[in-house]
Amino acid sequence: MSGSRKHLPQEIIRAKRDGRALAEEEIAHFIDWLAAGRVSEGQAAAFAMAVFFRGMSTAERVALTRAMTASGTVLAWDLPGPVLDKHSTGGVGDTVSLVLAPAVAACGGYVPMISGRGLGHTGGTLDKMDAIPGYISQPDLETFRRVVREAGCAIIGQTAELAPADRRLYAIRDVTGTVESLDLLTSSILSKKLAAGLHGLAMDVKFGSGAFMRDIDGGRELAQAIVHVARGAGLATTALLTDMHEPLASAAGNAVEVAYALDHLTGRRREPRFHAVTVELAAEMLLLGRLAATVEDARAQIEASLSSGRAAETFGRMVAALGGPRDLLDDPKCHLKAAPIVAAIHAERAGVVQEIATRELGLAVVAKGGGRTRPEDAIDHAVGLTEMAAVGERVDGERPLAIAHARLQGDLDIAAAMLRRAYRLGEEPVSPRPVIVERIA
Repeated sequence: MSGSRKHLPQEIIRAKRDGRALAEEEIAHFIDWLAAGRVSEGQAAAFAMAVFFRGMSTAERVALTRAMTASGTVLAWDLPGPVLDKHSTGGVGDTVSLVLAPAVAACGGYVPMISGRGLGHTGGTLDKMDAIPGYISQPDLETFRRVVREAGCAIIGQTAELAPADRRLYAIRDVTGTVESLDLLTSSILSKKLAAGLHGLAMDVKFGSGAFMRDIDGGRELAQAIVHVARGAGLATTALLTDMHEPLASAAGNAVEVAYALDHLTGRRREPRFHAVTVELAAEMLLLGRLAATVEDARAQIEASLSSGRAAETFGRMVAALGGPRDLLDDPKCHLKAAPIVAAIHAERAGVVQEIATRELGLAVVAKGGGRTRPEDAIDHAVGLTEMAAVGERVDGERPLAIAHARLQGDLDIAAAMLRRAYRLGEEPVSPRPVIVERIA
């Protein structure tokens, strides 16, 4: 096979389809063409599916990550503190970024958080930020740099300049059933983070019924892959393995999760499981940035940033600097869109929640228009679920499974049926599961 023919997109797809390890130059060629628009949607989908079924070696993962990073601008920072970030593999009710980024910034870190849109049944941080009226979630690089420097953090989506190849492949994965590919997931996460010019990265790798990795072994494998590839690329990274057998927060949706995060930042309401994961990930970031000598000191700093209101003030500055309302923290209901139908969804019988098919709760939000089934789909930011019952909690005629926020009665009926199927009830008491299971470094 001639050199030119070997590097045709269809030949690279065929090679991976047949189980051959791709050379670094083959991967680089394919990703260059992907970023330049010379690879069709069908070819990108075929490549993703071939990788999903055939897998990649560590060398291929590193090559794919480097190629995706190099497909656009790689940022360099000149700031008086460390540049740090956190990334989650996604789950239902995972609103941690909105609280963590300003908390770390209030402790002296700088957090240029490049987030993605929703994938499958999980909500995307970028979609949540888009629920804030006026907020510019995809600013130009100059604005991004300015806001990080002045506010300490900026939560944005990928700009056209940063890892453009990943942006195309990310959207393809969402609608082709390849979200769970460990190889594609690792390269997608790390290409964006390497392009952001970080000094340290804390990973939240989730497993369970609401995560892409359903069992702990799969979660551990992904965490180890990310840490290994990241450190090989020169990025100091640690990972926490966290439980997603139930929603992390009691809210799922876009505007409702923003409201939940604002309640947490201001101290109006703080749920223990969500708080524990947020504090522990933020503490890891302070350790990576050498802003704390011990994990105890790091946790204390984050707790102080929240209790003092400094984290909330930082979030408010970030939102205002990116075009959002200056009084969002004080009066969120005035700014966040509300669904026209709000109704309690009760179980068909009383009982104690034994377990939750958490993925179904995320899909119930998608079914109401709160997520996408195609990349071009618009999102209804107002719909979602709040007050979702937790494992071990008793539901009855007074305590519903959740409060549903819907646009149409038909959507509400579909979501209610999905919700009732997702909850398994019984009479036995249930001990709470630990939410943070393991640390991988």
